[in-house]
Amino acid sequence: MDYSAISHDPDHSSGSSPWGSPRADRTTFAGNDVPSSPLPGQEQSADESEQSQHQSPNLSAQLQRAQLADSEEQAHFATQQPQHAPQQQQSSHPARYHPGPRSNARPPAPAYKIQGKITSLERTGKKDPILRFDIHTNIPKFRTTQYRDVRRTHSEFVKLADHLISANPEALVPAVPPPVTPAGAGTDEDEIRVKSSMQRWLNYVLSNDVLTQDDEMVLFVESDFGYSPVVRMKQPATGVRRKMLKQFAPPPDDTPELQAARPMVKMFYLGTMDANHKVDRVVKARRGLGLAESDFGVKLGQMHVQETHPGLAAAYRKLGKIIQTVGDYHAVQATAEATTMGDPLGYHSSDAFIVKETLTNRHILLRDLLQAQQSASSKRAAADRLKVSSSVRSDKVDEAINALEEAQSHEEYLTKRTQRVTTNLLQEKRRWFDRTTNDLLFSLREYTLRQIEAERRTLATLESVRPDIRAIDASGGLSRLGRETHPSTRRPNLASSQGPKGDAWSGVPRRNDSFSRSISGSVSGSFTAPPAGEEEDEANGQGADKGRVRSTSQVGSIAEEDDDRLDARNAASRLATSTF
Repeated sequence: MDYSAISHDPDHSSGSSPWGSPRADRTTFAGNDVPSSPLPGQEQSADESEQSQHQSPNLSAQLQRAQLADSEEQAHFATQQPQHAPQQQQSSHPARYHPGPRSNARPPAPAYKIQGKITSLERTGKKDPILRFDIHTNIPKFRTTQYRDVRRTHSEFVKLADHLISANPEALVPAVPPPVTPAGAGTDEDEIRVKSSMQRWLNYVLSNDVLTQDDEMVLFVESDFGYSPVVRMKQPATGVRRKMLKQFAPPPDDTPELQAARPMVKMFYLGTMDANHKVDRVVKARRGLGLAESDFGVKLGQMHVQETHPGLAAAYRKLGKIIQTVGDYHAVQATAEATTMGDPLGYHSSDAFIVKETLTNRHILLRDLLQAQQSASSKRAAADRLKVSSSVRSDKVDEAINALEEAQSHEEYLTKRTQRVTTNLLQEKRRWFDRTTNDLLFSLREYTLRQIEAERRTLATLESVRPDIRAIDASGGLSRLGRETHPSTRRPNLASSQGPKGDAWSGVPRRNDSFSRSISGSVSGSFTAPPAGEEEDEANGQGADKGRVRSTSQVGSIAEEDDDRLDARNAASRLATSTF
């Protein structure tokens, strides 16, 4: 009888028999991979069921013959095709139902992440500001993937940061930025700066894989009525014990990078704190300067009332306004200094303090590990002494074994924790150094630009009063101070007083001995008439650098000196000896 008739039976046209073993050139069953029912015949049509009833007496015989045919066929393929043996050895028995291509094509693990964006800042009086933000995440611990318009106060952000610092010694949690800036609460610049600084803090916290695994992050986002930490963690050592531990030398450290990092961070913390205090003093002094200038400008402007000279009265009035404006500019410049330099220095000081304390916690952890190792070694030595003891009591043996196991488990726990903390802090320390460097460079750049802008604005304001000072009288007013001759023509360009040769208020260079002349001008003296050559040079404007020769005669001085005369010769001396 032909046994192949079972697999090629015309009554079973759906495919080969499921009872036969798979061929060498076939990797799957006909149709689906695995039939849904134990017997494919359960899903046959009514006609096929009738045909199977007619063939039921010979079913057992057909099955036995099919098994014999499968065994002979397997032996035949084993001898005819030995090249397929390595593939059959690599594939196990369940590989019939899970072929190789499908088992290797596993989907990649999803990259869990969480992102947040601060949308607005709300201030109600002097209360704690409220920050509103949105959250998008695919972490399974969260109830949903999107959280819209989450409202948290600034103090709740501080609570979250304190918990993260205490609960995650292997992460460097940045300090929370202050809720208000020196720009002034309620101003646009203050709102922009607070939102941007809080956005940077939120981005760093949400991008840290260690911090996002904390359960408090879920409660912080999903809490409906405010946030307060459920588990209140504390530092490993606080108060007097922490101060006492800091007095000792640091424990042996097998990581030189972290060992050298704490002194550097401490120096940076103290340096930024001292620089912040000095910047605050500079800001206070500049604000005082601005107030003094404003008051001086008001008083100077009031002098035009009692001034009879029209040109000088106009100069007093306009110069007073200019000085008031310069005082206001200095007050604005002080605020810009505090905003662009003082505030970043204070923030980096507090941030460096957190980093320093985190590295101190690692030192405390290393001390605990050393103590655990010493305790485990002492328990091990006690157990060894019991082994060689002549009289051994069972209760003492049990107690020694339990103490040794407990000490060893505690040592193993601290060892793994120390390794995890050290590994993560290495990466966190490098990121903190880069982030702090970039932030400080950005702050210095912004401070420099604001200072240049303020000085240019002040200079332009002072430049605007030059025409009024020159218009005091026909000789050029106060611009004639220290000049020797009257220029024949004025400089037409009044745009800037700073030229390649320095000050150019009147276009005439100053005398080299102007200081000595201002001192000697108050002493009664006389001058002799210059020679004819010097008179010509002086008339042509070339005698500015030549000093006059003093004479013993006082006749000329009597004729030249006049109590009501104010010229370039004695104006500086009179201003020096006058009091307002």
